[in-house]
Amino acid sequence: MFSIIIPTLNEEKYLALLLEEIKKQKFNDYEVIVADAGSEDKTIEIAKNYGCKITFGGLPPQGRNRGAKEAKGNLFLFMDADNIFLPEGFLDKLLKEFYQRNLGVASFPIYPKGNGFDKFAYRIYNDWVNLTQKFLAYAFNSVLVKKEIFQEIGGFDERITIGEDYDFAKRAAKVSNFGFIKTESVITSIRRFEKDGRLKTYFKYLLVGLYMFLFGPVRSDIFKYRFNHYRK
Repeated sequence: MFSIIIPTLNEEKYLALLLEEIKKQKFNDYEVIVADAGSEDKTIEIAKNYGCKITFGGLPPQGRNRGAKEAKGNLFLFMDADNIFLPEGFLDKLLKEFYQRNLGVASFPIYPKGNGFDKFAYRIYNDWVNLTQKFLAYAFNSVLVKKEIFQEIGGFDERITIGEDYDFAKRAAKVSNFGFIKTESVITSIRRFEKDGRLKTYFKYLLVGLYMFLFGPVRSDIFKYRFNHYRK
């Protein structure tokens, strides 16, 4: 068995789409854990309808850690609630290559349901991760990891305010093999671009990357990242 862990906060618009995509996979040996940070919409109701295990969450790193505490699988797949499309056979291919390559932690292609510029920007990111995977570890949005590796590095750093997935992959790669698995792309929403502005958001991502390269993990509120502010 492996465990799919999803942190949520007011995700009624997207969670059902992701859970339906998971349900379509020709793979049965899994559980889904929703770590909810206090949703006021139908998120919990939707999760229950799909048979998910529900636990209290918090900000993304907290939700992921708390979901992992409830997980029974030997592998953890952390995903964002607004991943709206999974390719056919995605889970089978992901796990097969993960084991064949003897990986401890992995990421895979993510693309936005956006315009041509979005796809170009994400292609640069995905190609970079693929080219550098033997000596650098990058994860954005989603990450697959062995339970034992997760426990060895102490999970996600809950002090980090943005980029906790990259920090997690980097630390996990120090004690295990990292790989970028070239599945057909998972599609994610562009709601942050729509809410915060495309140029502003991309510029923020660039600044975050530069900050992490120069100073390490972001543990202050300097970038004012907010977890799910889309309903306002």
